[in-house]
Amino acid sequence: MPSRYIKKAIILAKTEVTQGVDAVPTGAANAIKAFDMSINPLEMAPITLPVMAGWFGSDMSVPGSSYVKCSFSVALAGAGLAATAPAWGALLLACASTEVTGLLTPNRVEYLPATDALKSATIYYYDDGLLHKLVGCMGAPKLSAKAGEVAKLTFDFVGLDGGASAAANAVATLTAWKDPVALTAANVVDIKLGCTYATGALTGGTAYNSTGLTLDWGAQPKFTPMLTTEDVVFDGRKIKGEMSLELTAVQEVAMLAAIKARTVQGLGFVIGKTSGNQIMLHGPAMVLTGLTKGELSGKRLAGLTFELDPVAGNDELRIVSL
Repeated sequence: MPSRYIKKAIILAKTEVTQGVDAVPTGAANAIKAFDMSINPLEMAPITLPVMAGWFGSDMSVPGSSYVKCSFSVALAGAGLAATAPAWGALLLACASTEVTGLLTPNRVEYLPATDALKSATIYYYDDGLLHKLVGCMGAPKLSAKAGEVAKLTFDFVGLDGGASAAANAVATLTAWKDPVALTAANVVDIKLGCTYATGALTGGTAYNSTGLTLDWGAQPKFTPMLTTEDVVFDGRKIKGEMSLELTAVQEVAMLAAIKARTVQGLGFVIGKTSGNQIMLHGPAMVLTGLTKGELSGKRLAGLTFELDPVAGNDELRIVSL
């Protein structure tokens, strides 16, 4: 019997026109250059009937509603051209985000959180000859951008079960996925606190030596079974993050004071320095929530936790592909 191999898994994803209706992604147009892939093809809670039958043993149960979960990571890189949406854009759209392209000067693509008119995705997960279809998918993203690594987005998707079948793997075309840059001093404009954003640029603020940052959208996509419909709904978000900074004693005292006062300030971070492969992060209302002592090679670092709050709504985190 021929073996099946984990390394031969392939993922396709395409934005749906109507949530829950198969968008039919193809290997030529919608292949995902993914890693750290996993899938739970059957999430189901059995319905138990505790029948009294006069003896010990298992209770009777019947199958309940079911859905599918999958997760994977992608490298965070540009599209090669500043006015072109990066290949991971369709994934972020299915995580309660909006995409703004065209007519922006300088050329760029921007992603912001969304509350209304949310989009979903169809995901085809090929497990070396076995195709799992997920429809109506919505996801929960996380971002990691740490020194000595490459920046990555990790997605946890929940979708309706579109069926499983034996099928030859799609042929994946991955040319839209550009190589990421290493997170090194040569390729990063380090974390800035107190900065502002306008038209593709960060201004002001203070730069701090850091080991990078992580972000968690705190998103909550939920499978929602009803008698007439089954779907996945998005039930909110609260973006939180962590970073480790090298601070002077005076700066650490100021950070502690900012935590106690719940000081609101901008946060900025830029990955890459070449047009077409530059990613900018900006949170206009970052609030520090905690500080712990850390170290790196004997150097004192301050481990800071924070949250990104909205200002006017749907603006707590801007991701810009320049």
